[in-house]
Amino acid sequence: MDYISLPDEQTRPLSFYLAMEEYVAGVYGSGFFVWQVDPTVIIGRNQDLETEVNMPFCREHSIRVVRRKSGGGCVYADKGNLMVSYITPERGVDSVFPLFLRRLSSVLQGLGANAFVSGHNDVLVGGRKVSGSAFFVHPSSSIVHCTLMHSVDLDMLQSAITPPAAKLARHSVQSVRQRVANLTEFLPDLKAGDLKDALKDAFCSGERALTMADIDAIEELEKSYDEPSFILGKAP
Repeated sequence: MDYISLPDEQTRPLSFYLAMEEYVAGVYGSGFFVWQVDPTVIIGRNQDLETEVNMPFCREHSIRVVRRKSGGGCVYADKGNLMVSYITPERGVDSVFPLFLRRLSSVLQGLGANAFVSGHNDVLVGGRKVSGSAFFVHPSSSIVHCTLMHSVDLDMLQSAITPPAAKLARHSVQSVRQRVANLTEFLPDLKAGDLKDALKDAFCSGERALTMADIDAIEELEKSYDEPSFILGKAP
């Protein structure tokens, strides 16, 4: 599998990277890339924005809100969160998802973390969540995207998202902050760049550099994610 690289190192909106996943799936069929964004909240395809997101706080702190096309829960991301995109022509959530999660946890184990897969889509270290994943079926490929918490601002995370109390109760915690942890809590010397390199080594055997023509096509796809009607979803 190729590592998909961009022609420059500028930070783009999260919606760009979601569109990039679709573009790579449709044009190349497979690929892997790691990316980071400015503070953003990402909600799942079927989630109620007003229930899951502290919108007044996000507006006050210029935190963008983006809806993805995969299911799953609400996520906060900033430059301390490595976002991972895995696109494969293999089909079927029951085969693709477990394989990806096992390889991801193996990378963390190789770096010295006692990581293991928990439930359907989480990776835990020390009993706390450091990574969550979601699955999206593209017409030509399967797309898995996940968060990997390296050094996220947990105060901002706690304030930006508002998961229902029933969801927290299922995990026997009173707040989302009690359930999650940064990898630097367990591996204080781990650099984000070293983590990214370890992921590339584990998942990729080559590299494909996108062109400016590719970027133009991705930005056209990105427009669908920026539609207010899509971001708001079914909420009144």
